[in-house]
This record gives sequence, structure tokens and C-alpha cells, in this order.
Amino acid sequence: MKKGLLALLFGGLGIGITEFVIAGLLPDLAKALAISIPQAGNLISVYALGVVVGAPLLVLVAGKIAPRKLLIILMALFTLFNVLVAIAPNYTTLLIARFLSGLPHGAYFGVGSVVASRIADKGKQSQAIATMFAGLTFANLLGVPLGTYIGHHTSWRYTFLMIALIGVITMISLRYWLPDLQPAKRQSIKNDLKFFKHASSWLIVAFIAIGNGGVFAWASYIAPMLIHMTSFSAGSISYIMALAGMGMVIGNFIGGKLADKFLPTNTIFLFLLLMSLSLITVHFVAYNKILSLIMTFFTAMISFTIAAPIQMLMIRSSKGAELLAASVSQASFNIGNALGAFLGGIPLIFGYALNSPQLVGAALAFSGAMIVVILKWHIAKNKAQD
Repeated sequence: MKKGLLALLFGGLGIGITEFVIAGLLPDLAKALAISIPQAGNLISVYALGVVVGAPLLVLVAGKIAPRKLLIILMALFTLFNVLVAIAPNYTTLLIARFLSGLPHGAYFGVGSVVASRIADKGKQSQAIATMFAGLTFANLLGVPLGTYIGHHTSWRYTFLMIALIGVITMISLRYWLPDLQPAKRQSIKNDLKFFKHASSWLIVAFIAIGNGGVFAWASYIAPMLIHMTSFSAGSISYIMALAGMGMVIGNFIGGKLADKFLPTNTIFLFLLLMSLSLITVHFVAYNKILSLIMTFFTAMISFTIAAPIQMLMIRSSKGAELLAASVSQASFNIGNALGAFLGGIPLIFGYALNSPQLVGAALAFSGAMIVVILKWHIAKNKAQD
């Protein structure tokens, strides 16, 4: 593995932990802050909102900075804001700090995706992007279970200090391992913004946000469901998160290989449909421990098969505005994060069972697949007119 890709992976690891560990810590946070589970779920949504705001904004403002320097700046902000999360004295301050910590997320992956594709071997661009996203999957395999364990047995604050330490390690790795590439050629911010004039761009944003909302309706409330419905102990959640992480690792590399061989839209459509079916299954097996473990692994695997294909689709659809487009895809992912956490929490507010968010997620994933069908029709129509 190229050292530059490994440096990008470290950043993905830190970002992945801070994004996903919150789900495993929901019961502990709710208890420590004396708030409800849906209120604790707002810490997921507000982080996602930070990603949505920060992703395109930071890339547009800093687009002329050399990629390595820009990535180091983004990780410095990430580190600082996670320290603020760790020392937040109350729920309101924690919400603000979580929003700030989300700001560098999308821009990092947006810039990192383009950098990974530039330093990749010919014909392996998607696999290089998948290597960077492997940081997210390793976060779920190792970092999230460790962070959940630390937060459950000591304090959730130590978990976020650990994340800040990973941020420091990433900055050092980027400085010494990532090639000092020149900034991508850009005409102007006005030219970049033309990306939003194309209907296909908005269709991609829509299926990413809505389709991946299904994943986060599942992930946001998995810990309470497994504890209170499946009857796993709170201490076992970290191990179950490791099982989910293993599924994500496998799914991520499957997605990277498929995106280099097949049309990204075909891969994305297939796995969004599988996600919908998987979440329906999760709903109905929630009382069975063995089946719940199997579906946790399978659902997590499916969730990451579309990460690299989506990034490649966005980059290929945005000639001249690749950095913006790649960051917008990350913003769209996190609109899905917020959407899934919010919509998945609604049935809980009205007193429905803790497996009810899975049906919300299934509907979102299926809707995303249908939008991909419309996108494919739109692309075919444009080609026929050319």
C-alpha cells in the first residue's frame, strides 16, 4: 500500500470513530447528561449538519490551497473540535461542539478522494478511494468498539480525547507520507457552482441522501434495540460493533473492486435494494440473538459497498469541479445521516418498538434505489440526444 493512501486512511479512521461511536454511546450519554435516547440521537444529526455545511463551503473557500496543506488544516480543525467535545460541560455545549467537529469531515473526504484517484495506479482509482474509506471501516471494526468500551467503562470524554490523538497522528502522517501535489486546476468558484445546474447532480445528491438515510436509521438506534429488545448486555455492544465493522471492511473493498469493473449506477442500485431487504429482515429478527448478529454483519457489509462507487460516480460526473463534487457527495451522505437519525427516531417518540426505525430505513433505501433508476434514465436520455 502506498504511504500516501495510508495517511489518508488514518484520517478516515479518526473521522469514522467520531461519526459512528456516538451510536454505541447513546445509552451512556443519555444517562450521563440526563436526557432521553431521542435527544441523545440529536448529537448524531447535528454532527451530520456540520458535515453538510462544512463540506462544500471549506472546499470552495480553500480550493486553491495545495491538497496536502489543505488536508493538514482540515485535520487540525478536526482535532481541535473533538477536544471541545471532550470537555463540553453540558448538553447544549456538546451539541455546538459536535456541529463544529463535523465541519471538516466532508471536505477531508472530498479532497482525499480526488488525491487518492490522482496518486492511484492506472485502472485502480476506485480501489484507491476505497483504501481511504477503509479508515471508516477500520473505525467500525476496531475504533468504535474500543471507543464504546472506553466510554461505557470509564467516561465518554476519554473516547473523544482518543479521537483527537488520532487527529494528531494523521497530521504527522500527511506531512511526511502524502506527495506534495499541485492544486487541481480551477477556473473560478462561479465555474464550480455550475455543477449544481445539472439535473443529474441533484439526482445523485438525492439518492445518496435518501438511500443512505436508510443505513443511519438502522445505525443510529442499533445499541438501544440490541440491549432492550434482543437482550444483549450493554457491555457486549462494543463486540457487536466490531462485528459490524468487519462487515464494513469487507463491503468497502467489494465496492471498490466492483466500481472499477462495472457502471457505478448498477452497483449502487443493486446494493440499495439489498439494503432495503436487509433492514426489513433486521426488523423481524430483532428478538433472536443469533439472527440479529448475522444481520448486523450483513447489513453493515452492504452499507459500505456503495461508498467508493458513489465517489467515482460523482467525480466522473463533474469534470472541472471534482473537489466540490466529491465534497458534496459527503455532505449528501450526512444529510442521509441526519435524515435517518431524525426519521428513525419519530416512531420511538410515538411509543413504537425499538425495531421500528428499521422499517423507516428500509423505505428510505428503497426510495434511493428508485431515484437511481431515474438517474440511469436521465443519463441514457442525454446520451441519446448528444
